[in-house]
Amino acid sequence: MSNVPVTLPRPLINQLLHYAQLTPEAEICGLIGAGPNGAYRCYPVPNAAADPARRFELDPAGQIEAIRLMRERGESLFAIFHSHPSAPAEPSPADFAEASHPEALYLIISLNTKGVLEMRGFRLDDDKRFAEIALSLSST
Repeated sequence: MSNVPVTLPRPLINQLLHYAQLTPEAEICGLIGAGPNGAYRCYPVPNAAADPARRFELDPAGQIEAIRLMRERGESLFAIFHSHPSAPAEPSPADFAEASHPEALYLIISLNTKGVLEMRGFRLDDDKRFAEIALSLSST
């Protein structure tokens, strides 16, 4: 696990925030692939949770398709993202219980703010707890 700050391109951040705003009543979710050239690509995956307003579950077929596309493009799993429509951008008990990719950055977007969307990043540590990772933006 690495606590090194992560720099994300502004277009990717804008894409994630826009995607979350399109469905403010439900948690959105998906994967982000990283290419060998350092480029990132967003793969939205439908939320298959029974209560999508309060939790997320990556649709199995959508997740398989996203991973297949990543492999075809020579990308690796970089991050798993989801939103919290009415909660802070902090891991929920369900997020802790279901996290299983220590290599991935977990990005959580909160719509529970007044006019400014919030996004925070976390990684699983060796004790399967989330450690916050500083995020910064690049212009490209």
